[in-house]
Parts: sequence; C-alpha cells; structure tokens
Amino acid sequence: MAASYFLVPLYATFQFSLQMQRGQWSFEAYRVVLGDQRFLNTISYSALASLAAIIVGALIVVPTAYWVRLKLPRLRPVIEFVTLLPLIIPPIVLVFGYIRMYGSSSLLPLTVSDAGTNLLMVMGYVVLSLPYMYRAVDNGMAVINIATLTEAAESLGASRLRTVLSVIFPNLRSAIISGAFLTFSISFGEFVLASLLNRDAFGPYLVLIGQDRAYEPAALASMTFALTWGCMVLMQLYANRKPGQRLLPRLFARIKGKSQS
Repeated sequence: MAASYFLVPLYATFQFSLQMQRGQWSFEAYRVVLGDQRFLNTISYSALASLAAIIVGALIVVPTAYWVRLKLPRLRPVIEFVTLLPLIIPPIVLVFGYIRMYGSSSLLPLTVSDAGTNLLMVMGYVVLSLPYMYRAVDNGMAVINIATLTEAAESLGASRLRTVLSVIFPNLRSAIISGAFLTFSISFGEFVLASLLNRDAFGPYLVLIGQDRAYEPAALASMTFALTWGCMVLMQLYANRKPGQRLLPRLFARIKGKSQS
C-alpha cells in the first residue's frame, strides 16, 4: 500500500509519455527526445562530469577514511560531521560561495573560463556526494581489517602509498562502486549548480524542455527514473557480490531462476 504512493505517479507519468500521438500509445516522445542533439550533448556532458566527480571523490575519500581509521580514530566523529554538512547546507549556498570565491574579482578567477567553471561544477558534485561516498567507503573499511592488511603489506616492503593503491583500493572495490552509483544518481540530474554556473547539463535541459512541451518532459522523467533504478540495482548486486564473482553471470542466473520459478 505504501509503495503505491510512489509507483502510481510513476506509472501515470510513463503512461502520459506514451500518448503523444492521439488515439494510440507510442514511443514518439522518446524518439523526439533521443533525436534532439541538445539532449545528446547535455546527457554526455552530465555523464562525463559525474564520472569525473566519482574519480575525484574516491581519490579523496578512500585515503582520508583509511588514515582516520588507522591513525586518527578520535577524529572519526569530526570527519563524519564534516561529511554530513552537504546534507544540511543547501546547494545554492555552495554555488554562491563558489561564485564569490572564484569570480572574476578573486585571486583565482575560475569562472571566467569554461574549463574553470567545469572544474567548479565537478568539485560541487564531489561535495554533494560526499556523505554517500564516505559512508559507503567507511562501511566497507569496517568489514576488512585494514590494520592487519597494512602490516602485511609493509612487512613485504610496500610503501604507504602502494599499500593504499594495491591493497586497500582492491579490497574496497564493492564499497567504492556502491558510492560511485550513488554519486552518479545525485550528480546526473542536478539542477542548481549547473544552472547557476551556466553549464549545459541535463538538469537545466530537463527544466527548460518542460516549460513549453508536455510529453517530452514525461519521457525524460521516466528515463531518469529508469537510470536511477538501474544504478540502485547495480549497486545492490555489487554490494552482495562475493570476491572474484563476476556480475553479469550472477545477474543472468537470477533472471533465469525467476523465469523458471
């Protein structure tokens, strides 16, 4: 019963997106959207920005969480509080702070160039996804014994950097991938940062096309929901995957088992 509050509006949106041609259901709205060059440009831009945010976030969070757990356990409450700040501070405050600090009149005027503005937006995505990436990585480190792994690696002559890259990162692969899917889901359709930084991203495009069209925004909303759900399913599969187990064979086995039952 509770799920109907979510599933019924979603089904209604999907059904409405199929009614672009009068008297019949069709995927005409999806064809129009997929044939729009601006849609392809915005979706590729948002995908690349989200992937960049995933890489930067993982490179920042994993060494930080590793060092805090290994050497500075008393600072864990402070770090956890800092990582929760993006949930408290609205994104509009973040982006106005960026514009104020890195505007044309600052010592580091990043907003005067496209490359600098793109960098600011990626860093904004990293900040917005920090609570989810940090929680995923920290929970992954709670499962493995990083102190024992570090001592074993150092006894074999590995430096601290090589220990992090060759030992900690591979053991946290599932946790990092879970955080990556959450980061992608948050960043892909984000509107405030992309709009105020004047970037041609998917979020502003979705709002713009909804101002003068009816069926195409419903199609875009359905596609966005499908993408988000796909990320959640992949995150769940990676989280429950055993070490050395491949993802696709396991997914096909689940589908085959359900079809036989």
